[in-house]
Amino acid sequence: MYEQQQPPDPAPHGPLAGFTVGVTAARRADELGALLQRRGAAVLHAPALRIVPVADDSELLAATKGLIDRAPDVVVATTAIGFRGWVEAADGWGLGEALLDRLRGVELLARGPKVKGSIRAAGLTEEWSPSSESMAEVLDRLLEEGVDGRRIAVQLHGEPLPGFVEALRAAGAEVVGVPVYRWMPPEDIGPVDRLLDAAVSRGVDALTFTSAPAAASLLNRAEKRGLLPELLAALHHDVLSACVGPVTALPLQAQGVATVSPERFRLGPLVQVLCQELPARARSLPIAGHRVEIRGHAVLVDDALRPVPPAGMSLLRALSRRPGWVVARSELLRALPGAGRDEHAVETAMARLRTALGAPKLIQTVVKRGYRLALDPAADAKYADV
Repeated sequence: MYEQQQPPDPAPHGPLAGFTVGVTAARRADELGALLQRRGAAVLHAPALRIVPVADDSELLAATKGLIDRAPDVVVATTAIGFRGWVEAADGWGLGEALLDRLRGVELLARGPKVKGSIRAAGLTEEWSPSSESMAEVLDRLLEEGVDGRRIAVQLHGEPLPGFVEALRAAGAEVVGVPVYRWMPPEDIGPVDRLLDAAVSRGVDALTFTSAPAAASLLNRAEKRGLLPELLAALHHDVLSACVGPVTALPLQAQGVATVSPERFRLGPLVQVLCQELPARARSLPIAGHRVEIRGHAVLVDDALRPVPPAGMSLLRALSRRPGWVVARSELLRALPGAGRDEHAVETAMARLRTALGAPKLIQTVVKRGYRLALDPAADAKYADV
């Protein structure tokens, strides 16, 4: 597991160079992190949950025996890891063959292609799978078929399926939940707290979510620490929330947070969404004959990637909010985290910023007043009213 990893200097830099992305996934986090890093991002990993198998759980054993003894009409498999875990647990109890025999005689529905793969690996064949990978589409099919008096087993995936089970029961179905694994809080909460602190301080540019429970867990942890208002403010304005699909986004959207998701609910397309969205959100300005693009922890100066210390980025963002205008030292001091009242801190951070940019003339010193970005004359009119 990694927490903070800086990618090697890409040549040329990738579309996510200069951005920091938080990864909340418990499963396949290394794969997602590697995809992000290959495109230039720095990655901050903090699994918001952990998956706990319940192979020795009495609920799963009881549900399995009950389905073997009395066949369901329909079985809904929701996740690949969950379906595999169910079959493996049944094998461990000596019930594996009996369970597979029972499943061969029922209507077996698979939520998506990964679940289909697990079903077929077990020697079974699904009857149907939605193209959208949506449980809503599964529900629509079942309700259209009619479920009154039918016995339907639903392999749960660590959390209740809000509205799904209730709708089936309201339509007259007998629903049997099959709890294969559960989401639990991480054993080490430290990485999650560090990710929350980074999000609140705008130390990350985006957060990625691959499950609704992870999104809910991060929000719950923020609330427990008294940081929920600050986190929501960051997510509303500065930190992009990227979700693998619409179901994953629900806990965030319930808090009014806008999210982005790929059309295909996969890690690769999720990364592609970030490659489009984050550069589009970066501020680009013509300054002192250069094109300057301000990213999360770095600046592109004529396409050359220049890493900038956090204090320098704070100053640069303060200057870029009023490009071409003089920003007083006292205002810049307020933008520096933990600087206190010593305006000398502004001068020190500014010197380091100019060195990091590699082009000292980008920022002009206005004696006794402050500093300004040396906006190109042709751009003055455009930004005169900013």
